[in-house]
Amino acid sequence: MPIPKNTDFLAVGETLRDVFYMIDEATVSCSINKDRCLLCLEYAEKIPVTHVVKVHAAGNAANTAVSASRLGFKSSLVSWVGKDAEGQDMKEALKREKVNEKNLCDCPGQKTSEATILSYQGERTQLVSFKSREYVLHEWPKTKALYFTALGEKYTKVNNAVLAYLRKYSDTFFIFQPGTTHIRHGLKPMKSLIAKSHVFILNKDEAHLLLGDGDRPMLNLLESFHHLGARCVVITDGEKGADAYDGHNHWHMPIFPGKSLERTGAGDSFASAFAGALLHGYDVPTALRWGTANAWSVIQKIGPQEGLLTKTEIQKVLKKFNKVKAQIATLRSQ
Repeated sequence: MPIPKNTDFLAVGETLRDVFYMIDEATVSCSINKDRCLLCLEYAEKIPVTHVVKVHAAGNAANTAVSASRLGFKSSLVSWVGKDAEGQDMKEALKREKVNEKNLCDCPGQKTSEATILSYQGERTQLVSFKSREYVLHEWPKTKALYFTALGEKYTKVNNAVLAYLRKYSDTFFIFQPGTTHIRHGLKPMKSLIAKSHVFILNKDEAHLLLGDGDRPMLNLLESFHHLGARCVVITDGEKGADAYDGHNHWHMPIFPGKSLERTGAGDSFASAFAGALLHGYDVPTALRWGTANAWSVIQKIGPQEGLLTKTEIQKVLKKFNKVKAQIATLRSQ
């Protein structure tokens, strides 16, 4: 397999086809404290769908690769797809976004992974089908930044490949955004990856699941992952914004005001723009604003990619919300 040259941003992770179904006829049932809600549909009935959107190359890794390309980086994607029509559609979609797809591995006899998303009143329920994979590995190109994220069940081989890559290219800027499978398998298998990360990013629920011991203050969550070796820890918390910690300062970033149409990809758009800002030479508070701007745009569209911004477009959004900035939440003296 030819190795692409001049790569700035290399995303590694599972790629899926996303199919969005926008529905109006449903109800949401929540517990009293609203910490657990259920999407309820009429059983054995035909449910009208108001709108269908297909995203041929989606999933955390593809979303971040597309975002990096729009932000001006030479972007490439390492992923595994089936040798089927859906896999070919993925390649064509990535080409249109100027993402180098030469590191996509066709998997003979396997199917391309897929997610079905039921979107109702701005929130979504995802039905995800990660196809069984034997993760065939090839040599990856040298890159300025490596972004590692969600995979299927047999991901240990790829974990080890990422660690070997970082040992070989020790100057690589490493961003780790664990996927659902990483989170389900707990903290121990990912400690080595966290220790190598320049940016470790996840949401608040995931942070609590990994650390356990009940509800923790935000600073405790941030410090716990920093103590594991992450240079900068970022924890997102939906409408409450995001927090970042670099061992010295703890910043809190509120969201930009606006209406949400559909939230899929909000985390990916935030994480990729946050990392992109750092790679462009900006500081952490500015990177938080970049991430917030990208997420603000994405949730106003259907799907994880239509609203992804260019660098110029981000600057326009930042100017629009010039008074909404990251604030120091905690200052450390060390």
